[in-house]
Amino acid sequence: MSRTIKIYIVFLVAMMALIVVVDANRPRPINWMPSFDIKSKIPFGLKVFQEENDNYFKGDSIAEIRVTPYEFFDAYYDFDTLVNTYTIKGTFLSIDNYYNIDESSTDEILYFVSHGNDAFLSMSSFSQKLKDSLKFEIQNHYFKDRIEASLANKKLDDKEYQMKMGVSGYHFSTFDTLKTTVLGYQKTNDSTYVNFVKIPHGKGNFYLHTQPFAFTNYYLLKDRNYQYAEKVLSYIPKGNVFWYPNKTYNSSVSDSPMRFILSNEGLKWAWYLFLIGMIIFMIFNAKRKQRIIPIIKPLENTTVDFTKTIGNLYFQEGNHDTIMEKKIIYFLEKIRQDYLIDTQNLDEDFIKKVHQKTGKDITIIEKAVLLIKRQRKTFKSTEADLIELNGVLEKILDNKK
Repeated sequence: MSRTIKIYIVFLVAMMALIVVVDANRPRPINWMPSFDIKSKIPFGLKVFQEENDNYFKGDSIAEIRVTPYEFFDAYYDFDTLVNTYTIKGTFLSIDNYYNIDESSTDEILYFVSHGNDAFLSMSSFSQKLKDSLKFEIQNHYFKDRIEASLANKKLDDKEYQMKMGVSGYHFSTFDTLKTTVLGYQKTNDSTYVNFVKIPHGKGNFYLHTQPFAFTNYYLLKDRNYQYAEKVLSYIPKGNVFWYPNKTYNSSVSDSPMRFILSNEGLKWAWYLFLIGMIIFMIFNAKRKQRIIPIIKPLENTTVDFTKTIGNLYFQEGNHDTIMEKKIIYFLEKIRQDYLIDTQNLDEDFIKKVHQKTGKDITIIEKAVLLIKRQRKTFKSTEADLIELNGVLEKILDNKK
């Protein structure tokens, strides 16, 4: 392992340790997100409500629904034509920020209540199916500071409970006044709105409440707001309570082995920085390291040396005729290939064409033709003749004008 890699690793480990220490020592910000989870300790969770269930429903049997309401109640329905009803009796209870119950379960709850049971729903909004079946509408009235919640029955409780954090201005805007019983109000900006009603359905009743935050950890532990929650829940008839904490059983829990690290903000960012550092490290070290490649000299072209050797051999043997003939053959072949001139007849026309295309002095070309013809006629030459012919042919083939 090189020294550079060691420095990278030490730097990343030190950075991660620093982040963990800083995160562990800084104060945790309060999470004001509305979770409505029975296991959550944050202000708007339902852990306190879950733990105090026995006090709110003294003497009642509380059963948690861990499947959808449709699956739960349908399993207790007797389809016998002589019975044709549910084998259980009681009140369906659900508290959530918004209505998150599926349509099939909504139909089942309506059917369950119509057979002489009850349902208590505390939510900021309700499904269109429920609103159409019970004939009511919801509106949101925006307010500046806080609301003051109270009960309609002053003999039960004549206090007004102030609520500020988290609460909304949702209220019942329209409902069937002949059938609906108003149970509670909320006052905002000197205006009073209905936030708690009882609506009959078949042989049973729906208890609908639009301030679910009253049952969260924050308000159950703040001042005397827990009394408001107790009074509202006191309207639920005695008997079995079927508690549906849908935020716990309907939300998917990650099975990833990284869930602990990713759930902790400090560890999460340390993990992200580690991944980013590793990516940067790999990018800058992506070039493959290897030993220096030795320089290999290219193979030499020995054709020229071979030609020189053969030429020297002819020259030493005094075979000037052969050398001159090969010089002539090479010259004429070069003329044919480079200038596309016919070399069959070395006449005046040939001389003019070579002069025109090469731009060489015509006297040199004439001399070359004369020497070629003389060599081919006599086949007797001396060293001086070879030198003379070679000089003339080189001047013609030389590209320099």
